[in-house]
Amino acid sequence: MRIGIFGGTFDPPHVGHLILAAEALEQLDLDRLLWVLTPDPPHKRGRTLSPLEVRLRMVSAAIEGNPAFEISRVEIDRPGPQFAYETAKLLARQFPGAELYYLIGGDSLRELPTWRNPQELLAAVTALAVVRRPRTRIDLARLERLIPGLSAKTIFIPAPLLDISSSQIRMRAAQSGTYRYFLPEKVFRIVEETHLYR
Repeated sequence: MRIGIFGGTFDPPHVGHLILAAEALEQLDLDRLLWVLTPDPPHKRGRTLSPLEVRLRMVSAAIEGNPAFEISRVEIDRPGPQFAYETAKLLARQFPGAELYYLIGGDSLRELPTWRNPQELLAAVTALAVVRRPRTRIDLARLERLIPGLSAKTIFIPAPLLDISSSQIRMRAAQSGTYRYFLPEKVFRIVEETHLYR
């Protein structure tokens, strides 16, 4: 069993997330991809997030219809802050013998030395599957010196990345700008109904 782990606040989940997830599914030949919704991310403490229930509803709407995509409650059902290495270890126990591929963006790879216990994260997964964001430079040799063994466990996924971010969508929505086509239709409807970012 080959399982992808795709974590985030997904506030909101957008078409860029779905493209990344679909590319990972195909290129890594995954059996399933877990969307790990993070209620209380350590790197975003102090930032106001949309209510967890609404984010959960949006992710459910975004992935509806793809049987290989599913929501994991591994971070929802434990107190925060939720650290990636703990999540990976819990999922390794939940799926004994599975190959686990932890999906991150190139920007997150650059910040990996600042994460809590990155060595334990590496030990718990088969590989880090990294999708480079546009204009992100990565010095893998420098990162390898800081986190020995990182290079051997890093797989780069070439993907047609859209330069879209959740923060950009929130800002556009707050300013009554255009953002409809950055989101799956059902997610757009949820944002509109709830006046989420107004």
